[in-house]
Amino acid sequence: MKIDMFCHILPRKYLDKVSALAPDAKDMNKRVRNLFALYDLDDRFRLIDKFQDYVQVLTLAAPPIETFGPPSVTVELAKIANDSMKELVQKYPDRFLGFVASLPLNDIDASLKEADRAINELGAFGIQLFTNVLGKPLDKPEFDPLFKYMAEIDRPIWIHPARGADFPDYKTEKKSHYEIWFIFGWPYETSVCMAHLVFGKIFEKYPNIKIITHHLGGIAPYQAGRVGPAWDMLGSRTSDEDYVSLIRSMKKRPIDYFRMFYADTALFGARESTRCGILFFGVDHVVFGTDMPFDSRPNVHEQDSPYIRETIDIIEKMDILTERERKAIFEENAKKLLKI
Repeated sequence: MKIDMFCHILPRKYLDKVSALAPDAKDMNKRVRNLFALYDLDDRFRLIDKFQDYVQVLTLAAPPIETFGPPSVTVELAKIANDSMKELVQKYPDRFLGFVASLPLNDIDASLKEADRAINELGAFGIQLFTNVLGKPLDKPEFDPLFKYMAEIDRPIWIHPARGADFPDYKTEKKSHYEIWFIFGWPYETSVCMAHLVFGKIFEKYPNIKIITHHLGGIAPYQAGRVGPAWDMLGSRTSDEDYVSLIRSMKKRPIDYFRMFYADTALFGARESTRCGILFFGVDHVVFGTDMPFDSRPNVHEQDSPYIRETIDIIEKMDILTERERKAIFEENAKKLLKI
């Protein structure tokens, strides 16, 4: 079996609600609304049914729920999303193995209640967080109760990047141009989030916590030399903060904490990048994920999903993997995380 741990969907009830809230939404909203397989099940099944022994764990597509309004709006949106996900899993168990809960992250108390409801009443496998909450990093104390709760119940957290065109690449600009915010910004954003959690000592407080990063950990694997030897010298380049004491207080090297994250294989068919990520995290911390249905080619012209097809091909032909290791990536690691 191949368990797709990071693919996306927009249940129709949820999409109708956010469309009413933001009828003129742009950028990432524009992208998701023009991708039929996100909300049209017939189109989705046409693309995925070509793959044998393939099932999906559903996650809600970006943008984050908290971007659509205050808690009075987002709490209801999260409930609609999670109830709709449960309905999809119940109706199509052969295609959808389960789902990941979405939360109204601009209200932490409500998020804790919804996480508990979604996991214990609806059967969600875990929760999805974005790399920042309306610009706030996840190592802020206000988000700690969520990490504590997830560690206590031993359920995984899916981390998805959140960064838009309104995040400029240069100080002199007002926006990011050429979709740099997505192409380079999202992998960078993921690794920045990982760094905040590492230096916020999330793994020291909750050593058994399971966090799955999207896109094979962003840029971290490629920058192993900086994550490793360069970060071992934390504080040598900073005058206004005592990072030397911080690094000395940590029980492990920063790179060892980075390798405690899990990561998916959703790299849009990048073969050598996949190899790099597997070598960085280790086979036991890599899960199969495709980012379906965000395929780069219009799906109206495709007979299946290129992201699924190419990702499977990369793993099956990766010469550094044994058959046991391929099976671990395709399903066994997921089963352990999902407790199935």
